[in-house]
Amino acid sequence: MRRSMSLALTAAALAVTALPATASAAPSAPSAADRTPASALEWGPCPADAAAPRLQCSTLEVPLDYRDPDGRKIEVAVSRLASEKPSKRRGVLVTNPGGPGGVGLLYPAVLAASGLPQEVVDSYDIIGFDPRGVGHSTPVTCDLTQEQQWRGNFPPYAHTAADVTREVDYARQVAEQCKTSSTAEMLPHTTTANTARDMDRIRAALGESKVSYLGASYGTYLGSVYATLFPQRGDRIVLDSNLGPGGYDATAMRLMARGMEDRFPDFAAFAAAHPEYGLGSTPEQIKAKFYELADRLDEKPVQGVNGTSFRGFTFEQLYSDGTLPKLAEFWQAVDTGGELPLPELPAGLENLLASRFAVVCGDSRWPGTVREYQRNVAVDRVRYPMLGGSTASINPCAFWPEERTEPPVRITGRGPSNILMLQNERDPGTPLAGARKLRHALGGRATMVTVDQGGHGVYPYGRNTCAKDAASAFLTTGERPSGDLHCAAEPAE
Repeated sequence: MRRSMSLALTAAALAVTALPATASAAPSAPSAADRTPASALEWGPCPADAAAPRLQCSTLEVPLDYRDPDGRKIEVAVSRLASEKPSKRRGVLVTNPGGPGGVGLLYPAVLAASGLPQEVVDSYDIIGFDPRGVGHSTPVTCDLTQEQQWRGNFPPYAHTAADVTREVDYARQVAEQCKTSSTAEMLPHTTTANTARDMDRIRAALGESKVSYLGASYGTYLGSVYATLFPQRGDRIVLDSNLGPGGYDATAMRLMARGMEDRFPDFAAFAAAHPEYGLGSTPEQIKAKFYELADRLDEKPVQGVNGTSFRGFTFEQLYSDGTLPKLAEFWQAVDTGGELPLPELPAGLENLLASRFAVVCGDSRWPGTVREYQRNVAVDRVRYPMLGGSTASINPCAFWPEERTEPPVRITGRGPSNILMLQNERDPGTPLAGARKLRHALGGRATMVTVDQGGHGVYPYGRNTCAKDAASAFLTTGERPSGDLHCAAEPAE
């Protein structure tokens, strides 16, 4: 297959809403808030692909290796959407849209344009940044070919142990390319722990004693690591769509297959209620159609789409209720022989994939034998048959360079009680099962708001006012629910 429909474990995992066209102008002149407090950063226009009204950018030097703070430096690109109400400003809100590998310079403007309440925008200078290795920060590369970029991070669906074995050479090749690339020196240091340390350098450069934080998806792990490494420097921390306490480790990758099983009934109900798609009239028929189409494409790919990419594209479109019609149309085209939409290669995809490999493979140890992946596939194919043969299979992390600068950060409940977790019950990318493990690890530090809805992302994009109001109240007043809170489903608008 030349073109894969599945970049689901890359771009879709970022879950960032596109910035409206009205928010693409050059940054405005500095406001009075620019000078409060004193900052070591020199603010100016943002790069063209991160330009938005009032958004300003700067660059901060940080150590490549924090064990050698006077050694080689790399750059971290930082952005700021300054509060226009100095009398209401209470500090800075550092943000991360997810990833790993996701750019973040534009994210403050995305949030402001996508429903972040005005009282939150007034209360903070909203800070974005491209994490180390990503975008306008010092980037990493694995010299991935176009073919490799289309493959993404999604292993082919393994129906047998032999299918796992067949993927070994490709996984080893990608790991070797990363290891021998021109940025290989950065690999041991492109980790979540070091990105958290970069965040603290940003805090210091902003002249702040504490920072608040809003992170989504992978950003929940980054926020948890920051809260662990710097417990007294976090103010109000909001974690939306939560990974487990191990971050994007092998457990989280396998858990995505459970996420698809959790979320798929929402699509099955939607498709069954719309007979115009011709996919079935009951949820059971829709699920049977999934296996029929996947098996058909495994046997004979159509227009460059095989069973693996069909599964991956289905998974990707489950991230939002708004994309369910697009998914139904895609299934209909597969079923009837219609024209399939083949995506263009996204700009910056090589860097996104390379930085994702660096963080995911470098943060934790992955199984190192083919036999272990074969066992995991055998288990998950039965437990989560829709996607388990892919997410449990072997990938470049199995052959990653051995050098590690430190063990994974262990998330604990030590520190102030200043974390609010937001979580959809039927989130495909960061399932509720993983969020519950993080909630347990954080103990008394956290309160969790669970929402009876599907999809990836709660704040501010979701429609559930109970959850959104809880997050806004916490960010603006510091008030959290007195205990873990369940928000009932609300009707679609």
